Amino acid sequence: MGLFKKLLAAYFRCWRPHVGKSPADAARDFCVPSLNGAFLTRLVTIIIAGFLVFNYLLRPCFIKGGSMEPTYPRLGFDFCWRGQYWFSQPKRGDIVIIRFTRNTLLLKRIVALPGETVEFRQGRLFINGRLLYEPYVKYECDWNLPPRRVKPGHYYAVGDNRSMSISRQKFGQFRKKRIYGGPLW
Repeated sequence: MGLFKKLLAAYFRCWRPHVGKSPADAARDFCVPSLNGAFLTRLVTIIIAGFLVFNYLLRPCFIKGGSMEPTYPRLGFDFCWRGQYWFSQPKRGDIVIIRFTRNTLLLKRIVALPGETVEFRQGRLFINGRLLYEPYVKYECDWNLPPRRVKPGHYYAVGDNRSMSISRQKFGQFRKKRIYGGPLW
């Protein structure tokens, strides 16, 4: 156990190279670091932490398209919080990021849950025959879609901007395992 404590103490000393130095020397070492073991240890730690965080927890996402206007702008940037559904199930009204293809993620809102019936009548959304109150939909639409049942283990998602033609939108039901997470903000 003594060796482990020594290695741990040496590791944490790498994070405080300025201790015992004058402010001018500390500033110079910060701006122009020397390539020693302490610097390389810090660099490798930051690279590994960044890789883990930005690949498994917070995936950077670029928003391109107006299907979620005005909730999200036509062009923007957000992070996908991958842990959003680790301990809970998606709910109606949740904004989710869905893996559409290998390199394409979609930002949509869940409107129907497994086993429910979805229908659009003259731009109004009906779930199980009842009109769904959607205060986030700001633009009028004229969509018509016959009733369809959401399969077990699937969710139905659609964008908030329904003024776009129904043929230009990507929406519908998808398996829960395709939910990549939710937007961070």
